[in-house]
Amino acid sequence: MFGYRVPAPNEALLISGGSRGGDGAPFRVVTGQGAFVIPVLRKADILSLDLHEALIKETCVTTQGVELSVSAVVAFKVGNDNESIVNAAQRFLSSQTGAMAGTVGEIFAGHLRSIIGSMTVEQIIRQREVLASQVLDSSNVEMGRMGLIVDSMQIRSIDDCGSGYIDSLRAPHLAQVEREAKIAQAEADRASAEAQQESRRRQAEYTRETAIKESEIQAETDRAKAESAQAGPLAQATAQREVLEAQSELAVKQAELREKQLQSEVIKPAEAKARETEILAKAKAEEIRILAEAAASNGRVALDQTLIEQLPLIVEAAAKGLANSNLTILNGQEGVNDTISGMVGQGLAVFGALQKGILSGDNDDEQSGLHEIAG
Repeated sequence: MFGYRVPAPNEALLISGGSRGGDGAPFRVVTGQGAFVIPVLRKADILSLDLHEALIKETCVTTQGVELSVSAVVAFKVGNDNESIVNAAQRFLSSQTGAMAGTVGEIFAGHLRSIIGSMTVEQIIRQREVLASQVLDSSNVEMGRMGLIVDSMQIRSIDDCGSGYIDSLRAPHLAQVEREAKIAQAEADRASAEAQQESRRRQAEYTRETAIKESEIQAETDRAKAESAQAGPLAQATAQREVLEAQSELAVKQAELREKQLQSEVIKPAEAKARETEILAKAKAEEIRILAEAAASNGRVALDQTLIEQLPLIVEAAAKGLANSNLTILNGQEGVNDTISGMVGQGLAVFGALQKGILSGDNDDEQSGLHEIAG
């Protein structure tokens, strides 16, 4: 719209030619909004509220008489309040940036020389922030009167102008730093060597453990192969042993069975046969005795009664001997009868011999009696 002006956010609109601004200012200040400017009757100017920098490079003398070349930078701007804008506009509106930076640089250079003159080189080097803070504090009043505020001040460099003073101050520290650096490097090398040794030791342990494990695995593999190779022969030997054990048990069982068969088929029948033989012999002997007694009673032959009584006992004794012997009788009952007949025949033969002896004795006695009668 014609005659309507709006300042940028980093600008202040200064309207002059009309009513005064607040607090008796010679012009009206507009920020953050627009305003009508009547042409010809009113004049509008713009004051920048941007941040500005002032570079300072000053040669200063310390309390020790040592010259120092100090370089610094100051960041500043116009204050945001109306009073600061009015003060800055009245001083720097026509040539804003260049005039502001030059003026601020001169102000800070003066305060910097004054403060450095009260400090030693060591304090300046070691306490740069203290130096900057003191310079700011001493320049606040002057900067405020000009409508300016300082955002920051930084000491960029400090040089002894070739006197070598700073280098002399720095030498012990450099030696200490170098010594500490060497110590640190030695410690680092030692730690590195220890780490390498530890790494090699761990690698050796791992290699050894791996070799042991591989040996164990190989041993297990070889043992498994050997067991597998021996499994067939071992199984065959085990089977043969079981067969032999079974055959041995079978032989024992067969021997026991054979023994029982012998008991049942040979020994028991033999014992029964022997007992039968003994009974039959006794019966036959008794028969002979009865026949002998009958023959004696008939007067066919005069036998001694004692001999007749002893004959069954002889036959019986023979039968008992036969019964107690381990004689095996063949041909069954026929063999038994043959044995008994033999025994009886032997008994009769003995009986006949005895009878002949007795009779010949009796005849001799009779002949003696006849001879006695004839004489």
